[in-house]
Formats: sequence, structure tokens, C-alpha cells
Amino acid sequence: MDVVLIIAGTMLFVAAALTLVRIVRGPGPADRVVATDVLITTVAGSLAVEAAINHHGNTLSVILVLSLLAFAGTVSMARFVAGRQGVVGPDPGESRDLAAEGDRPDEGEGTR
Repeated sequence: MDVVLIIAGTMLFVAAALTLVRIVRGPGPADRVVATDVLITTVAGSLAVEAAINHHGNTLSVILVLSLLAFAGTVSMARFVAGRQGVVGPDPGESRDLAAEGDRPDEGEGTR
């Protein structure tokens, strides 16, 4: 069991080091966000290994909060990048009436 934990710890350390290199080198903000997400996941995995070594579940709430923060950060960065490229959706000032354009099926057909 000790050999498995040492191997898992070594792999997590190498993953964290390589992720830090990707955060520093970039080349773009999307790469840095993905690397940050991987780093947070690696830290959560390290906390899980620590909990397995010490036979306790005290760090479960910390792992959960880290995971939620990583998810929220990734989603917010994705929305930011998509907004800069104009992919988020229609302009709020451009509301259109679907019934006026004939996009809705005829209400008289089918279910009466």
C-alpha cells in the first residue's frame, strides 16, 4: 500500500510541476485557464491521497470547495472568451417576436 501511495504522490507532484510550466508559458489565456483547472484538480487529488494515508475524511469539504471553484472559474473564463468573440448570443437590444415571423407551428394543427 505504501508503494502505491508513493507512486501516486510522485505522479501528482510531476503533474503539478508540468501544469505550473504551462501556466507560466501560456501561450494564451485559455491555455492558462485550463492549466489552472488541472492544477486545482491535482491539488484536490493530493488532498484525497493525504486523506487516504491518514485515514480521515476531514478534507472532503475542502476538496468539494476546490472543485466548485475550479468549475466556476472555467465557466466564467469560457463565457468571457466567447463574449469577446461574439458567440454568446443575440444582442439584448435585438428582441424578436417569434409569432410575428411565423416560426411557431400553427396552433390550430394537431392538438385540439
